[in-house]
Amino acid sequence: MTMDEKVRNKKIITTSFVGIIGNLLLVAAKAFIGFLTSSSSIISDAINNLSDALSSTVTIVGTKLSEKKPNKKHPYGYGRIEYLTATIVAAIILFAGGSAIYESITSLVKGDKPTYDWVAFMVIGIAIGAKVLLGLYFRLRGKKLSSGALKNSGTDALFDALLSTATLATALISHYTGVYLEGYAGILIGLFILRSGFVAMKESISPILGDRIDDKFAHQIKAEICSHPGVKGAYDLIVNSYGENRKIGSVHIEVSDELNAREIFALEREIQTYLYQQYHLIMTVGVYASNDTDPLAKEIKGKLMALVAKEKDILQCHGFYFDPERELITFDLIISFDAKKPQEEISGAIVKELEADYPKFRFVVNLDQDYAA
Repeated sequence: MTMDEKVRNKKIITTSFVGIIGNLLLVAAKAFIGFLTSSSSIISDAINNLSDALSSTVTIVGTKLSEKKPNKKHPYGYGRIEYLTATIVAAIILFAGGSAIYESITSLVKGDKPTYDWVAFMVIGIAIGAKVLLGLYFRLRGKKLSSGALKNSGTDALFDALLSTATLATALISHYTGVYLEGYAGILIGLFILRSGFVAMKESISPILGDRIDDKFAHQIKAEICSHPGVKGAYDLIVNSYGENRKIGSVHIEVSDELNAREIFALEREIQTYLYQQYHLIMTVGVYASNDTDPLAKEIKGKLMALVAKEKDILQCHGFYFDPERELITFDLIISFDAKKPQEEISGAIVKELEADYPKFRFVVNLDQDYAA
């Protein structure tokens, strides 16, 4: 684990400890006032804060486990545990939303009529301010440290503040008017919490399944690779994340087929070293040989690119190679996931037209996935 990772994990753990201490203090204060006033919503709020302390504990455990070194069983390390941690926190948010709705419905069915005094109002008000500060703190640190678990905890805390605000508003209404609305307010806020939980769950599961690399980052990586002398193009970029600062990927570079093995090896190592130093990205570099200087090669490639331009579902054509001795021409196509027709049908139509114009040659197409922009 690098020094950057150690510092990041330490900051995540410190942030989580702040959350645990803050939420436990709120649990104690709200539970005391809740039982004193017989308010189901305040007691429910206290239970919700207890779940927040649990979320922070889960984040700490997940962060510590992610520090484990790679081994024979898990050679990519344990960084993806952070994604599981974020998923667990999202599940806790869903549980908190469901609990709020359940407690509110129970309160309505029982016909509870809590009694409040100024101490209760003051405690709820302080709790709202504390939860807003905790929520903003978690969200800020989560974004800065790229921690899904912290961001989810921050979202949960801000919804807790909203729930507590509704509790305070209904408490004031019931105290001064005798109209009890806390049950209805609790249900409404519970639904908002559930929605937030589902969004957080979706965002935390997505990287586990395998996210598409960010388009801006993909363009940046390719541009930097192409800036190295001798590189004519960068294609087929794949980046898999195994935790923050733990990324492994592959890319193909296009170079002249006149380069020898020593020159290609030096170029590959240069690119690999650069990407690791800049992005902690372990990259396997493959090679496309380019030899389109022959007049016939230029003619055939021009025909190919014209056909590709007519087909809206083809996103890219690359890896063109002209082999006159074997009478073979190879190239790669990237076809959109949104294409209505099968990929083989689209590529087959291209090949059919090329074969009609150049019957002497055999055309071989490799269909690449649209992994990155």
